[in-house]
Amino acid sequence: MAGPMLHTGRSDAPSRQASGVTDCLELRAYRMLTRLARPAVPYILRFRESKGKEDPQRRGERLGRASILRPDGALVWVHAASVGETSAVLPLMERMTQLRPGVNMLLTTGTVTSAGFAASRLGTSALHQYVPLDEPSYVSAFLDYWQPSLGIFTEQEVWPNLVLSAARRGIPLALVNARMSDRSFERWQKCQGLAAALFSHFEIVLAQNAELARRFERIGASRALVVGNLKVDSPAPPVGPVAFARLQQALASRPRFVAASTHADEEIAIAEAFKAIRTRIEGLIALVAPRHPERGAAVAEAIAGLGLTVRRRALGQLPDRDTDVYIADTIGELGTFYAASPVAFIGGSLIPHGGQNPIEAVRHNAVVVTGPSIHNFSDAYGALLASGGALQVKAPGEIAPVLEALLSDAARIEEMRENATRGLAALSGALERSAAALLPYFPAEEDKRVVVGG
Repeated sequence: MAGPMLHTGRSDAPSRQASGVTDCLELRAYRMLTRLARPAVPYILRFRESKGKEDPQRRGERLGRASILRPDGALVWVHAASVGETSAVLPLMERMTQLRPGVNMLLTTGTVTSAGFAASRLGTSALHQYVPLDEPSYVSAFLDYWQPSLGIFTEQEVWPNLVLSAARRGIPLALVNARMSDRSFERWQKCQGLAAALFSHFEIVLAQNAELARRFERIGASRALVVGNLKVDSPAPPVGPVAFARLQQALASRPRFVAASTHADEEIAIAEAFKAIRTRIEGLIALVAPRHPERGAAVAEAIAGLGLTVRRRALGQLPDRDTDVYIADTIGELGTFYAASPVAFIGGSLIPHGGQNPIEAVRHNAVVVTGPSIHNFSDAYGALLASGGALQVKAPGEIAPVLEALLSDAARIEEMRENATRGLAALSGALERSAAALLPYFPAEEDKRVVVGG
């Protein structure tokens, strides 16, 4: 998206309501239910830990207890749900640090995979903690300790107690890279009181497109700007040079494709497509990177049940000459697999999920194939499909012929790469527009607040 920020029509005046936080029946009920659920939290966390979905060494963070010291001075808190949102917001955090180098940055996320990703990408430029569970006492403990000068939420990750508690303390809030699916919009409209009670506390909403900006204003946001999608401006996911070299050596010259960010049931569809074309493409191997790496063992078992030979990266294995499907069930290596593959099927699109991010594949020159469900990235897919830079299948049975045609036509792959790059170029610019919109809300560097007891 080129050009200046677009406003959807409401007043440009800041709209903080710290002195009179809106409340409603739904919100009071939610807060009561989260309080009542507190005795069950230790059992829930232990169960999730047993499934690899929580980090037992950092359980206290989920209860609002910090595990690291808060630095003196102003601090901006950024919250992202998982890896995709984190990847999109990190360049914005880096840009804001350049513009306000004396301001501390804290990133919170909610998943084990996102914590690992943040650890590999943040370095010393920002702090990371798990976001507290959305229970009033946990949220209060978190805010008491960190005392952020500004809270920035990403996409549609809006937790009622977090928002309400921050608003009561007079902490200005912003929502960046904001999006809202059709289903979410319908749900919020049915709970208009709750929606208004939450979204009215955001000083500014930076939406991915004009329709999304209108949706946020309709459910209570007082100021929404159209800035574009931060993910278009995000750098390509990193490639590990040693890992890439070893993978390329193991794959030799075998033709291959990657199925990336796949969800349950999609891996079977990919395996069936592989079986349908492997006899016609000599040496073919499929690389499968599940959206949730902890599913690696289950994915491998299911694919092996189809009579295919499977190896798993999480076990330290590399593909050998007999491997049919290589499971990339590790964290932070998706860029390596995109770089090694001329074609990428992007998951979350054969099921009614809305699709995963195609932009990362394009940045590594992998030609994108997607299923029918793509509303999570409608702008990006719209540009890619319109430019001839991606292909869409309507059903799992169409995957095999599309993959076969692409893998047999190097000239077409190269043409589609150029088309994809051109298509996405028209959507760029969200990073600088977002930074410009947020800067007036950032604390001054001379703010030297010190946390009592911190």
